[in-house]
Amino acid sequence: MNKTIFKSIGAILAGFITVVVLSIGTDSMLESLGIFPPPGTGLFTPWMLMLALVYRCAYTVLGGYITASLAPDRPMRHAIILGIIGIIAATLGAAAGWNLSQHWYPIALIITGLPCTWLGGKLKTKSNNFT
Repeated sequence: MNKTIFKSIGAILAGFITVVVLSIGTDSMLESLGIFPPPGTGLFTPWMLMLALVYRCAYTVLGGYITASLAPDRPMRHAIILGIIGIIAATLGAAAGWNLSQHWYPIALIITGLPCTWLGGKLKTKSNNFT
């Protein structure tokens, strides 16, 4: 494998880790503040789920931006690959935790993953046009 492949893998991994760490960190912070219930008890209140969806979408846009920023070439392709990986991860998460929240929430995570990473990649490629 050449150096470009490792840079590509690293760019996608950096975006993925960003989304996961920020999402879990925010979940933990909200749980410790008593805003969200303890893990494993489920999350069924619509406003809590909507809040979680909003910050996860924002973090996913950031992940797409980071991936596109670090990509050695074709930044949008890298952001899309991150989105596809996100769809797979969200689908596995939905299957594993189907009864831990209202069903619209895991479906929304699956649906929003690719558009959010695409937006992050697009924001990065647009910012390159202004510099």
